[in-house]
Amino acid sequence: MCLATVYKESDDTVICRNVSKILVEGDNLIIRDIMGDETTVEGKILMVDLANSIVKLQCD
Repeated sequence: MCLATVYKESDDTVICRNVSKILVEGDNLIIRDIMGDETTVEGKILMVDLANSIVKLQCD
């Protein structure tokens, strides 16, 4: 299983760790970790690095 860490691109703040799924619903991203906890942010995905398990978001 490949889990990711999601960062806010502007300042590299960690939004969520151990992310198993990201759902895109319009301008919202629903980020779910391996425990099933969800975080919803408004923004867009800028970059996904699968080799290093990194996702960078542009958040408003």
